[in-house]
Amino acid sequence: MRIAANLSMLFTELPLIERIGAAAAAGFEAVEIQFPYELPAGELKAALDQAGLPLLLINLPAADLLQGGPGLAAVPARQDAFDAALRQAYAYAAVVNPLFVNVLPGRLGEGLDRETALATLVANLRKAADTFHPLGIQVLAEAINPIDMPGFLIHTPEHLDELLRAVGRPNVAAQFDLYHMARQELDVVAGIRLLAGRIAHVQFADCPGRAEPGSGSMDFAPLLDALEDNGYAGWLAAEYRPGKPTEDSLGWLPAFKAR
Repeated sequence: MRIAANLSMLFTELPLIERIGAAAAAGFEAVEIQFPYELPAGELKAALDQAGLPLLLINLPAADLLQGGPGLAAVPARQDAFDAALRQAYAYAAVVNPLFVNVLPGRLGEGLDRETALATLVANLRKAADTFHPLGIQVLAEAINPIDMPGFLIHTPEHLDELLRAVGRPNVAAQFDLYHMARQELDVVAGIRLLAGRIAHVQFADCPGRAEPGSGSMDFAPLLDALEDNGYAGWLAAEYRPGKPTEDSLGWLPAFKAR
């Protein structure tokens, strides 16, 4: 497995465009950015090419999700806004060429029942799959723990399993975040087994605290073993909040790369 840096959380001591070169210098082999849209797509592509790093992932714009709102993907009344976000992400992805576009399911909207929200999410994931298929980009959905993000619609491996089955598109898969599963004290290995063959991307941080590996209580070795044993051969993306300057938080990196 190869290791990537999430530049929305790492190297934040630097402007976003400068984090790409910093990640390359630190030994990362790829990067991902949650919401890169502040940068012109051509400028980001030039910086990636100069650093020799691929861009793994961007998120579809999610409106007010990070400010406590429901986001876009599972809210019927926000369909026009979701479609606009899809067009924006498509135009951006056509330039920067990520492997994945992550569609955040969002929170359960006020006054909505879960069944209606899920039906909307399924339809929008199918629409995203059809939109990005011509670019060869895979669409992801992820489970996020409801402790950090109360009301999040999809938060367990079982939810992801049900969602992927309902969507039924070969280019829609799971983004599996080890931290979000551990934060809920779930059986992370069992979740990996449940989703075996349908996990396209993995992110990680230690738990609790969501800082660098070694800062908390997570034992990563059996989790990485379980991923390998269940056929995962993709990227591991470091998506943590460093408890110190980013370069000083990378003591875990040689051991992860040695796997």
